Amino acid sequence: MFFDRPESGELAVLVHLNLSHGQDAEDPREFEELVLSAGGDPVAFLTSGSRIIPTAKFLISTGKLQELADLVAEHKAELVIFNHTLTPSQERNLEKVLQCRVLDRTGLILDIFAQRARTFEGKLQVELAQLRHTATRLIRGWTHLERQKGGIGLRGPGETQLETDRRLLRNRISMIEQRLEKVRSQREQGRRSRQRAAIPTVSLVGYTNAGKSTLFNRITGSDVYAVDKLFATLDPTMRRIELSDIGAVVMADTVGFISHLPHKLVEAFRATLEEASNSTLLLHVIDSAAEERMRNTEQVELVLEEIGAADLPQLRVYNKIDLLADAEPQIDRDDTGKPIAVWLSAQTGAGCELLAEAISELLGKEVVNGCLVLTPTQGRLRAMLYAQQAVVEENYREDGASLLRIRLPKSDLLRILSAASLAFEDLTWDDQALPVPDDLSGEL
Repeated sequence: MFFDRPESGELAVLVHLNLSHGQDAEDPREFEELVLSAGGDPVAFLTSGSRIIPTAKFLISTGKLQELADLVAEHKAELVIFNHTLTPSQERNLEKVLQCRVLDRTGLILDIFAQRARTFEGKLQVELAQLRHTATRLIRGWTHLERQKGGIGLRGPGETQLETDRRLLRNRISMIEQRLEKVRSQREQGRRSRQRAAIPTVSLVGYTNAGKSTLFNRITGSDVYAVDKLFATLDPTMRRIELSDIGAVVMADTVGFISHLPHKLVEAFRATLEEASNSTLLLHVIDSAAEERMRNTEQVELVLEEIGAADLPQLRVYNKIDLLADAEPQIDRDDTGKPIAVWLSAQTGAGCELLAEAISELLGKEVVNGCLVLTPTQGRLRAMLYAQQAVVEENYREDGASLLRIRLPKSDLLRILSAASLAFEDLTWDDQALPVPDDLSGEL
């Protein structure tokens, strides 16, 4: 019932009211983009010029309510969507007066998520969020099947239809939570496997429609769904790539964030968002051409804090510089020379090589770079280093020992040594035998 959606758009009247000031105010342009992304057809936009005081019964005043009713009748609208959170009673009261469906911002986002879900896990997460949202909005819809009548042949199980609905919802929610717990366990097992193999995970996070999937496709050579719509990506995608000096890296594309992301969604998508919260490095993708760039960045930081990922290493990626005048690809660094931001265009590919360079710098802090001395009896270790593509140059001494100039992450070397039953301290180094070029210099 949650995933059948009409192909055609729905005539909708949009309502955006000035209920708050400052950073907490919703963006009317983003609201309209959300409606279009959901397949809606906006026919009218009701706004308030000055700040209004919300009412308990309808949220809006009786004068605004009459104005809204006139717009619905004039355009024969099938749906009224509020860019605000409505209580269940406010939704019911508005529907009774307007004689059409009423949806709030949370319901709109849930509908978009339902349309975008493709994988089994994604559909489960969306259904869980929708069930939690619906649980507070149950009404008596089929009283002709009342269960508390008396008399012979009319006695029921002793619970009302509303109680039965709530029980069925609780059972379904419990079943979905158990399935998602299994998914969470499987993801945790995959993360432990990557940690044992010393493979870092880099997650793309950011505001919705910042260009994360386009950048993901550019870096990994994938073809995941990428389109200029809000929440085009819902199901997480992971790919393995190879970076110079680092080796294998797992890149993860995640769902986009949005201002005032409903808490129900954060809870339902916790299994997915845990990929970001357990990453080695976060790439915070930012739409550099967006007017509300600063506000969107702050909203992403709030969500990262909510999922416990605020303290992870982070590299900001300012995307879409092709839409800016006189913008050039570049790496911004702090006082110590550490990369903190990269300016690029995922659409044209300009600056993507700088992003790979910055990632390598941030992940490759412990790169082993030097001349290793191997005796003829250590042929297995030599073969393993070649298999890891860690050997830059090889030479031989008169006593038959091999001189291998190697360059690889220390974590990879430790993994190889563990497989060869050796310790890092057991290795013999001779940096004088093969001078290390300036462009490959590094510390052991």
